[in-house]
Amino acid sequence: MARIRTLIVDDSALVRTVITNLLSKDPDIEVVGTASDAYAARDKILALNPDIITLDIEMPRMDGITFLKLIMKHRPMPVIIMSSLTGHGSEKAVEALQAGAVDIMAKPGTTFSAPLNGAELISKIKGAVKAHLRRHEYPIGTQECPDYTPRFVPAPHGVDSDLILIGASTGGIETLKTILTALPKDVAPVCVVQHIPAYFSRAFADRLNKLCRVEVKEAESGDVCSRGTVLIAPGGNHMLLRKKGRTLIVELNEGPLVHHQRPSVDVLFDSAVKVGASANSLGILLTGMGSDGASGLLNLKQNGATTIAQNEESCVVFGMPKEAIKRGAAQYIFPPNQIAQSMVEFSRPVSVC
Repeated sequence: MARIRTLIVDDSALVRTVITNLLSKDPDIEVVGTASDAYAARDKILALNPDIITLDIEMPRMDGITFLKLIMKHRPMPVIIMSSLTGHGSEKAVEALQAGAVDIMAKPGTTFSAPLNGAELISKIKGAVKAHLRRHEYPIGTQECPDYTPRFVPAPHGVDSDLILIGASTGGIETLKTILTALPKDVAPVCVVQHIPAYFSRAFADRLNKLCRVEVKEAESGDVCSRGTVLIAPGGNHMLLRKKGRTLIVELNEGPLVHHQRPSVDVLFDSAVKVGASANSLGILLTGMGSDGASGLLNLKQNGATTIAQNEESCVVFGMPKEAIKRGAAQYIFPPNQIAQSMVEFSRPVSVC
């Protein structure tokens, strides 16, 4: 197997050295070069043809977001964003993910008072290099589909108890943006688990809230699942459903990793079954690496939920949906625009004579 040719782009010589030393310890990764700014990186891309880039956001002459957009337009390749843990850094990191970056890596300050997690970075690189990328001139999944007639018809049940559950990982940031911005403000309650590092989930939720008609917020323990609200699981916390009378609320905890993840999609999906909400639920599994959510989606289906997996053509990484489909967990396989339409159809009140 060929080694993963990696280019490191960062204006800090110290950061470039630290990342190079960390990656050089893995026999599957080859650091083919480093660059201190976007212009040097452009020349290195042409000369070295790397498989993947780690990219700093704050750089002189051309910022990382601008350079990323050029990469995605002219020479799409997997890019992992190295971002500081500041509020501004988190916002820019989310913007980078929506511009086509595959993943985020939290980067300590240049003094490296906190060590860079080399094992995590290596894992992200090995996962990101499998991503299916396309020229990123238009958002994923927004193509019109004039011949599509929604095939999803909700069962007649109480509107107030409807629930939409979504799981996503690699590539999910842009896909969720495509889906959530298409929703009306009275959509059924939505709970989302997106694999995202701590510190970045709030910026992600805040950014979506500015773009969507629905209210999008980072979940807090005790939040009520209500119509027109999308709750995003915080990075570093599992999100579960609990009953409070006839109301569903969310609960957060820092329990053990599940499928190497916290938050875990399976934890959310399985909790819906435990509280008896699955019969009134729509479960959706989007793009992502690994198998988190596959068994949970099957559990939902077996307990009365309607289930959807994202189709391969629109996935950045067809890992989680593929595993769900293989297990027979998905009743429907749709691209993002059809998933959004299904959510709208699911949310419509059903009159009972």
